Amino acid sequence: MKYYKLLFLLALNFGYQAGFAQNTKMKIFVDGLMSKMTTEEKLGQLNLLTSGEVITGAAVSTDVEKKIKEGKVGALLNMTKPADIKRAQQIAVEQSRLKIPLLFGLDVVHGYKTTFPIPLALSCSWDMDMIERSARVAAIEASADGINWTFSPMVDIARDPRWGRIAEGSGEDPYLGSKIATAMVKGYQGNDLSQNNTIMACVKHFALYGAAESGRDYNTTDMSRVRMYNEYFPPYLAAIKAGAGTVMTSFNEVDGLPATGNKWLMTDVLRKQWGFNGFVITDYTAINEMIAHGLGDLKTVSALALNAGTDMDMVGEGFIGTLPASLQEGKVSMKNIDAACRRILEAKYKLGLFDDPYRYGSGNRSQTDIYTAAQRDEARKAATESFVLLKNQANLLPLKKQGSIALIGPLADSRTNMTGTWSVSADITKHPSLLEALRKEVGTQVKINYAKGANLTADSMLEINSTMFGRSLHRDNRSAEALKKEALEMAAQSDIIVAALGESSEMSGECASKTDIGIPDTQKELLAALIATGKPVVLVLFAGRPMTLGWENQHVPAILNVWFGGCEAGGAIADVLFGVVNPSGKLTTTFPQNVGQIPLYYSHKNTGRPIAGDDKWFTKFRSNYLDVSNDPLYPFGYGLSYTSFSYSDIQLNSHTMKTGGSLTASVTVTNTGSCAGTEVVQLYIRDMVGSIARPVKELKGFQRITLPAGASQQVTFTITENDLKYYNSELKFAVEPGDFKLFIGTNSRDVKETDFKLQ
Repeated sequence: MKYYKLLFLLALNFGYQAGFAQNTKMKIFVDGLMSKMTTEEKLGQLNLLTSGEVITGAAVSTDVEKKIKEGKVGALLNMTKPADIKRAQQIAVEQSRLKIPLLFGLDVVHGYKTTFPIPLALSCSWDMDMIERSARVAAIEASADGINWTFSPMVDIARDPRWGRIAEGSGEDPYLGSKIATAMVKGYQGNDLSQNNTIMACVKHFALYGAAESGRDYNTTDMSRVRMYNEYFPPYLAAIKAGAGTVMTSFNEVDGLPATGNKWLMTDVLRKQWGFNGFVITDYTAINEMIAHGLGDLKTVSALALNAGTDMDMVGEGFIGTLPASLQEGKVSMKNIDAACRRILEAKYKLGLFDDPYRYGSGNRSQTDIYTAAQRDEARKAATESFVLLKNQANLLPLKKQGSIALIGPLADSRTNMTGTWSVSADITKHPSLLEALRKEVGTQVKINYAKGANLTADSMLEINSTMFGRSLHRDNRSAEALKKEALEMAAQSDIIVAALGESSEMSGECASKTDIGIPDTQKELLAALIATGKPVVLVLFAGRPMTLGWENQHVPAILNVWFGGCEAGGAIADVLFGVVNPSGKLTTTFPQNVGQIPLYYSHKNTGRPIAGDDKWFTKFRSNYLDVSNDPLYPFGYGLSYTSFSYSDIQLNSHTMKTGGSLTASVTVTNTGSCAGTEVVQLYIRDMVGSIARPVKELKGFQRITLPAGASQQVTFTITENDLKYYNSELKFAVEPGDFKLFIGTNSRDVKETDFKLQ
């Protein structure tokens, strides 16, 4: 035993020494380079410009090549063509004075050319290995074209589905969000960032961007620091611990100060408390936007941002345009400019760009490593894992490959909407629509009768705004009645109806907030008419957010939420509809009954007058609504299968746990249905008495298991003291002895329960 311990210590010491030597080598190199740099060249490293090839913001940079030659650019945004990237890099390393290579960044959010499901959908798989692989595929593809930096993952906790960017995150829970943040960073960056098939991650948006008031994008956030540390900060911290190379500031204010100029966030929390040693990049023109926040002119807010700990200015050119004067006036220091410049140069060093500025996009990788059959197979499998079966009355699904199907709806034959929002590098015209995929899947076995049935919405301008960036649904100018009549004729000729309805892909994403999150008007009228035929109806729901589906849940026999499943979504939907794959997705956001319940999330705290015990809605002088119960339509963690699972009572190895110790909790899960299926077994804990109010449940563990029909498996969780810690009113991460409840089940609502005591 002593021999193995000695080997372990020697290996640990060797790794430390190797890392120290590498850091020393990097410091010597960067010191030497910075000693040659003028102030203007240092500020140039802090300047990120856009090529304008891909549109992700309102501003467009000018005279880019000239500025690169002059050493006034540190990075470029939104270039995807290998030849253009190589040309820009050549200008930097062959025509600028110090030949410092550029970084090339892009929003590789859920895939590059091979697009995976939108992040919210990916999170519903609860499959960390698959999520990491999705980021690995994205890194391989993007780096093959010369990109070495992605503005992902977005880890903002979001509990308001009106906010369009909820589609880009991993839902409402900090524990699950932290696991996904870790997986994404590992997938992008791999084990060695200098390898030319990795890309540097950028965790965003720091901080609290998902908590915008009223769900309106870019809006104010305001919350206690107890809530920040316990509920919103954990995924950012997890990404930092996983080694994320960069952090992006958020647009919103925190404690009254925009994040980009917030020293408490960027220096005290991020660097001093969490030990982050990468560089901080603003979001698109975020420095300039502090002017509208009321913080001063461009010169003032640029100095504010640098002094707060922001290192790179995205597109706004406030740093390079105003900091020289601020330096002369003593409003910023050379020390802070040097620190920002050093962090950016260190990132380039870690990426290996000083050894070989063309290492990304080298060889013929752009022909061999992008959009391969194997990568598309990964994307298709990921999509099937992300779909959530919300209802399946009388086991209507899976469908049989026989007879005839009426495929109805404005999203049934749209290639361009399949990949979802923020698929900026995908060729959205070549991925099969649902109609094309179903016809390929069934061949001559099933007759598919198609009709559009309705436009996306009755409001033509709303449809234009919801189908930007080439996502048009080609609005049909016939009357709503004519479209509906055609759909009903197709339904009359068919045995079953599949209604492809919901949101267009650009109804979610940036600047896509909505006050009405139900199925749009004309589509809902169409659905009601299809239900009235008496034929069995399957709703295939396209969505980028939780939606209000009260009427649909009451009247539609089967509902399959397919989100936006990426480039292979069509085939994946066919796989699940016909039972080739059994759906296993579980919601990572609560679905409200109506918009008035928002924000609604499972880990809420009790009031002093909760609905509890024998109380029924409505109960006077209790915390409830007159017109609707407090319950969600679908709770966090919810998702059905084509089979069924039963849970035994929970077995604990002890009902007491000592501080510093652990206990185990086990359940036996049995597949009680007739086909194999995958279940996500979820563990929740409640702290019954705390020094501050504690949530009614908190996710503390989960396991994905696959069971054949009739099979059983014991699932065991180990609970440690760390699972019981939280940030108290003094912001100390501590555990408090006392009583706890422990829950294990298929979702946050339907659980088995026991208790234990921490001594």
